[in-house]
Amino acid sequence: MESVARPWPALWSLVIGFFMILIDTTIVSVANPRIMEGLNADINSVIWVTSAYLLAYAVPLLIMGRLGDRFGPKRLYLTGLAVFTLASLWCGLSGDVQSLIMARVLQGLGAAIMTPQTMAVITRIFPPDRRGPAMGIWGATAGLATLVGPILGGVLVDGLGWEWIFFINVPVGIVGFILAWRFVPSLSTHPHRFDIPGVLLSAVGLFLLVFGIQEGETYNWGTITGPITVWGLVIAGIAVLAVFVLWQRFNKGEPLLPLALFRDRNFSLANIGITTVGFTITAFTLPQIFYYQMVRGLTPTQSALMMVPMAVISGGLAPVVGRIIDRVNPKYIAAAGLVLMSVALFWNSALMHPDTPIWIFLLPSAVLGLANAGIWAPLSTTATRNLAPRQAGAGSGVYNTTRQIGAVLGSAAIAVLIQARLAAELPAAPGEAAGGGPMSFAGALPEALQEGFSTAMGQSIMLPAAVILLGAAVTLFFAKPKPVDGWGAGEAPAAAVSESSTRPV
Repeated sequence: MESVARPWPALWSLVIGFFMILIDTTIVSVANPRIMEGLNADINSVIWVTSAYLLAYAVPLLIMGRLGDRFGPKRLYLTGLAVFTLASLWCGLSGDVQSLIMARVLQGLGAAIMTPQTMAVITRIFPPDRRGPAMGIWGATAGLATLVGPILGGVLVDGLGWEWIFFINVPVGIVGFILAWRFVPSLSTHPHRFDIPGVLLSAVGLFLLVFGIQEGETYNWGTITGPITVWGLVIAGIAVLAVFVLWQRFNKGEPLLPLALFRDRNFSLANIGITTVGFTITAFTLPQIFYYQMVRGLTPTQSALMMVPMAVISGGLAPVVGRIIDRVNPKYIAAAGLVLMSVALFWNSALMHPDTPIWIFLLPSAVLGLANAGIWAPLSTTATRNLAPRQAGAGSGVYNTTRQIGAVLGSAAIAVLIQARLAAELPAAPGEAAGGGPMSFAGALPEALQEGFSTAMGQSIMLPAAVILLGAAVTLFFAKPKPVDGWGAGEAPAAAVSESSTRPV
């Protein structure tokens, strides 16, 4: 096997595709009204444009991480990128909403194939005690993509049309494929016997759980069809996943999910931490954007631009944090970042009134940027530090799956809370306004409703602000990083990475 003389070009090649697939989890939200108009679709159909992608993305992550161990992360990454790029072209060319939904399912599958491989490659080509800068870049990419998605989506939709939020992926995907083919090393594979019952149980359990949570609000947390209910699906999903865990425990062969991963305290705690991050990042943006557009009358592009301080500061500082965490205990940086995020969200909540000067919201946005920079790299580095190279795919699959489940939980919880707070704060509003949620309004709200609506949105943001504090508490229990002895022994080509080659160039 060839040695990895230059791991940083490999990392940057992976970052391109990783950034693109994560942007597509949020970019569609600002395009929904134009998609409804362009494809003559109703709101429920358009909601499925996002739901189908998230479902197809979240469910296979665990399996795809294991496939990367078996067939090589580079091969899986290139396959997923090709699927994602072609599906993006199909999305842009769709002439009806049903075709668009099917294309989004294929796009989500491509994203699921790619995501675990990015983290697995980093884990295998950068030694644990020099992995901080690389995870800083990876973390900045994950954080920035979530924030940049609405900004880029607003600009593209207003300037070129909704199709271009998908067409833009095609040239980016082609460039990313060429770079990954050129620079990402073909790492050694590990022979795994496939745990077919584990694959089926995990896929069915995750599908039922994610679908139930994701679509709960659509069906008012009641009956979906016939005897099938939302809560029935959620409970069934939890039950199937419990059976999956039992099977992994007693499977005498090679389990899909090595439960030994969770014997490492830091891996377990980092997964809890990233779940709270996924929840919070997804949950706080919805009431924030509703406030900007429906109370302050901002356009989609203008409301997204309010997040620019957050995106710029986060992107600039995350690599710096990555370099620091190799020298200090990352739990202090992670805890500080998570607490800062909670402070910024509570600050946002307090500012949400119709007469607050709009520029003041740029200040908590900047604090969110500081917080975001201190979260992703410390958590991902802590999660992967003690993983053996042959466990990189499985560990990455678990970590990314918990992040996505956190995002799905955040999306569902904030939708329910917004509805509840609107009903409480707008009791005198017309029935469809108070009970139908913010989507029932067209354009800016009447002045008489603005204070109550602002209060409801501010109260809703308190939920993610509280959840992220739980993540901060968890990080305080991280064990101190241990010295690295004999990492990657027998691993080719990762073991051949020299100290000088793991420094940024």
